[in-house]
Amino acid sequence: MEAIDPNIYRLTIFVLSIFVGYYVVWSVTPALHTPLMAVTNAISSVIIVGGLFALVVSDSSTTLGLISKIFGFVAVTLAAVNIFGGFLVTQRMLAMYKKKPKTDKEDKNA
Repeated sequence: MEAIDPNIYRLTIFVLSIFVGYYVVWSVTPALHTPLMAVTNAISSVIIVGGLFALVVSDSSTTLGLISKIFGFVAVTLAAVNIFGGFLVTQRMLAMYKKKPKTDKEDKNA
């Protein structure tokens, strides 16, 4: 009996996680959007750590090492964009709840 390559298992888990992630994100109600953004920012920080490991540890003299470095760079870049965008969205949302300062015109009318 022949052993199955571990990369096939990893690829299967990756593809299944894409499908699960897609269906989880698109079925979220708008009320849960902000907590979901916080969780995705946390997940993106873990992705950045993994991408940095792929960039630093892999050997670029082999083809597999070069591919690892490329995917590590792409992972770090996309996760950084996701984190930055999440902070911008959160900042805009919190700005909606701040009280606006009164102007001189409003003070005279009060």
